Amino acid sequence: MNTGSDRGTQGSAADEATTEATTEATTEPAADATAETAAEAPHVSKAPAFIKSNKSLHLSWQVGVFIVGLAVIAAGVAMLVLPGPGWVAIFAGLAIWATEFAWAHLVLRWTKRKVTEAAQKALDPKVRRRNIILTSVGLVIAGALIGFYLWKYGLVLPWNLKDQ
Repeated sequence: MNTGSDRGTQGSAADEATTEATTEATTEPAADATAETAAEAPHVSKAPAFIKSNKSLHLSWQVGVFIVGLAVIAAGVAMLVLPGPGWVAIFAGLAIWATEFAWAHLVLRWTKRKVTEAAQKALDPKVRRRNIILTSVGLVIAGALIGFYLWKYGLVLPWNLKDQ
């Protein structure tokens, strides 16, 4: 597989095609095998070994991890409306849960993939141009509304208006 890192080297097209075909043939089964083992491998708890050895201690460890993750997520949800990094806290709580729970690990992996896709999409020149145009139009409309309000009422707050 040609990664583009050898652009400065000179070689024939046949040599490059042969190298690329053999590289793909050797790496794809290995990639499939690692993907299969990653999919088949059970989620392993990140708890210390002495905690995992005792079932009741491990259960209490998982309850503690769940409560701490829930508290962080609740704080993140509160920070969505209050000042603070709400989404960061929500993802941090999910990462805390992912240390013990397979479902949280899957959700976190899916979320990372979607955020990466959204970031790549946001870097698309057409999308950036559209976002800049929409923001500009919104600012012009907001400026016109503020200008109309100031022209009509002056610098008076809406709840102090005398004539309606």
